[in-house]
Amino acid sequence: MKAPPRLQSLIEEGLIDTVVRQLMSGKEAMVFVVRSGDDTRCAKIYKEANNRSFRQAVDYTENRKVKNSRSARAMAKGSKFGRQEQEAAWQSAEVDALYRLAAAGVRVPQPYNFHEGVLLMELVTDAHGDAAPRLNDVAFTPEQARAHHATLVAEVVRMLCAGVVHGDLSEFNILLAHLPGADGAEGEGGTEGPVIIDLPQAVDAAGNNHAPRMLMRDVANLRDFFGQFAPELLATQYGPEIWSLYQSGLLTNDTPLTGIYAPEHADVDMQGVLREIDDARAEEAARRLRMAAG
Repeated sequence: MKAPPRLQSLIEEGLIDTVVRQLMSGKEAMVFVVRSGDDTRCAKIYKEANNRSFRQAVDYTENRKVKNSRSARAMAKGSKFGRQEQEAAWQSAEVDALYRLAAAGVRVPQPYNFHEGVLLMELVTDAHGDAAPRLNDVAFTPEQARAHHATLVAEVVRMLCAGVVHGDLSEFNILLAHLPGADGAEGEGGTEGPVIIDLPQAVDAAGNNHAPRMLMRDVANLRDFFGQFAPELLATQYGPEIWSLYQSGLLTNDTPLTGIYAPEHADVDMQGVLREIDDARAEEAARRLRMAAG
């Protein structure tokens, strides 16, 4: 097919050779199957902010680091340049998350290049070499649902140990892929397994105040989806358990999980609460006196 204008620059740079077909068009981006030498890959073209249904919510962008101080100031002011920089930061967030998570052993597409708003990465495929389906397009037996749910909960833990929360994880952005066998070879020894995609809204677990809520929502989405096929999963509480262990510094990739969570109900120190109220009142009274004196 004729290359879209946004992919023409990748052809000119020698990063891809041809565009095979459009794979999908979503709220964030359009994805095309492309050829690069002997390899088939996919190219994700991010949509402009005003053409997206998913906005750069402040919950996701909170505390994202920008290396260039001029860019940071412009983004804070909301100038035209600042909006452009914010858009670039939003796109590069997925690239950074993919490299970080791939290095941590999380099942995500392997990124290859990021050029002028286009992410070139691995094409995740099924056993026949076709584009892998999303979970929402697949029905599972109870045994398969339990196995995939356990795998994905472990992936959420691995992501969190790498300092990342997906922030929008659901059956719509997880692919059921053909994975290599234990010897690394494709073919008969391979199995079906989930691969996590779509990470532009990924947040820093330690630096974003909304990370706990997002992680618990991600895990709840997994529970609710697989619970359709294995109803006993609906009673699990992996989200609060995972975050509690993480917050306590006890979470590792190998930490055994139970799916059971019983919050500790500490006794309320009413005297302490009253002291805090009295201190706040005293500070306010002192502030008013200073203003009156000024």
